[in-house]
Amino acid sequence: MIEFVHVSYTYANAKQPALVDLSLRIDEGDFVLVMGASGSGKSTFLRCINGLVPHFYGGQWAGQVCVAGRDTRRNDPRQLADVVGFVFQDPEAQMVVEVVEDELVFGMENLGISPQIMRRRVEEVLDQLEIAHLRRRRVTTLSGGERQRVAIAAVLAMQPKVLVLDEPTSQLDPHTAEEVLTALQKLNADLGLTIVLSEHRLERVVQYADHIISFERGPNGPPSVTIGPPRTILAHSSLAPPLVHLGRALGWAPLPLTIKEGRRQVVAQSLDDVRPADAPPATSALPAGWRQRQPNQHTPPAPVLQVDSLHVRRSNHAILHNVTLDLHSGEIVAIMGRNGAGKTTLLRTIMGLEPPSQGRIMYQGQNIAALPVEQRAKQIGYVPQDPRSLLFQETVVAELRWTLRQQRSAAATPEVEEDRVRRALEMFQLQHVATAHPRDLSGGEQQRVALASILVAEPAILLLDEPTRGLDYEHKTLLQALLNRLKDAGRSIALVTHDVELAAACADRIVLLGNGEVVVTGPPRELLNSSLIFSSQIGKLFRHQPWLTVDEALAGLGQQSTVVEEQPSDQKAPQPTAKP
Repeated sequence: MIEFVHVSYTYANAKQPALVDLSLRIDEGDFVLVMGASGSGKSTFLRCINGLVPHFYGGQWAGQVCVAGRDTRRNDPRQLADVVGFVFQDPEAQMVVEVVEDELVFGMENLGISPQIMRRRVEEVLDQLEIAHLRRRRVTTLSGGERQRVAIAAVLAMQPKVLVLDEPTSQLDPHTAEEVLTALQKLNADLGLTIVLSEHRLERVVQYADHIISFERGPNGPPSVTIGPPRTILAHSSLAPPLVHLGRALGWAPLPLTIKEGRRQVVAQSLDDVRPADAPPATSALPAGWRQRQPNQHTPPAPVLQVDSLHVRRSNHAILHNVTLDLHSGEIVAIMGRNGAGKTTLLRTIMGLEPPSQGRIMYQGQNIAALPVEQRAKQIGYVPQDPRSLLFQETVVAELRWTLRQQRSAAATPEVEEDRVRRALEMFQLQHVATAHPRDLSGGEQQRVALASILVAEPAILLLDEPTRGLDYEHKTLLQALLNRLKDAGRSIALVTHDVELAAACADRIVLLGNGEVVVTGPPRELLNSSLIFSSQIGKLFRHQPWLTVDEALAGLGQQSTVVEEQPSDQKAPQPTAKP
């Protein structure tokens, strides 16, 4: 179905090639997962399949890509549209009409499909992705996750032979992500749809994959590409989900890819019965009065930020209702909930980008609800879901310097500002792209630039909306360490996230929103351990233990940390092959 023959490609004005002499084949009906670090070439590889590379991006091309017998050099993306459906990393990039139902129809109209068939297909994709309630909504009113589902539905409605998806679950809550991936797996199994999917959150999708294509960029050279079965690739990759890291550390064979497989190992080794003396008892139900529970038993200091009885309405529709939230100095609060629950609206309202219809927003005891955004920005840093909305300078360095110019104080000398820029670049490992145009970077690199451009001003409060979107495991670990350092320095952080693993690793408190209201709030150990949906892989694996992360589980079991792992001597690293 898809064949790459000695493909090499370099973007215009790029210093290094994105792909070098790549040859591989994907058969009809394969479900292929593409993984790799940010900027390793995954998105470039996907764009080759529908002809965006090189037709749209230009640059230097060599080799051949054939999809369903069509040479992508002789057929541009428009001519391949009936064969290849492409879902972009950023769903906003492919929305062209105002109403959801019209968006679903648009692609089919361009293919000349009859109205009767279009109506049937619209109903099918609305049901498959559970978005029937959105059919008459305006696209601009949808949350990021809702837009992502609409984008997938619009492509599925055209019924392509090959479906290519670039991080399709990056903005989806755990339940919705599972539903979308289950629908894709069913289409793959029942209809033989060939699926090529790139994803950083491997724990969500690895169980569905027949093969993995792994991109690994060398320190000073082009990426190497390894292809093989999921267990073979993950047995040696540093980019692996928590369950796999735990299985490797404990020597489990076969290596578990699903919680069900991991549970068999847990039961076989009687690990459920381990009760370390220094671990708190596991909880199976919400404690009484949890809504008022504080992160510790001592009298907390006055909150830095207070949201009091906040109401937000949009077009006579209630988005937030009576939301009350405190944020203390040196605290990380993770705001979670399903898509459309009001999480992003809450952050935007705190920042002054959405007007409240009722309620107060207090910063250090003063109501700032009437202050303009530029005044709030002196103390509050906000990184939105779409990092590109912050990026408009010619270089990465210019982005950071622009932020400092807006926040410049009389005490800050040019030398101090340049030192801040240098430290921010180092903090997010962006030195190698310092002079690059931000919009030429990968999605993960853009996310890191956006974070750096806000943190360079050292705000007292940090509001992050899906901060791990586009980040690989390595850079997510760096972000976790950075957030903990900021917390230790007394900063206050509120992050909206669907990344349960991030919340489990660094949050002091979880706030769960539902239908615009605070449903419950409490410590991660209690909230995530007792949740059927918002639970980490380790929390699901050890249902009777208080562990949420790999390191907590290994500590409880008396094992070493997972930072360095020895592989069994009889396992050899997979080698590149021409066929998955």
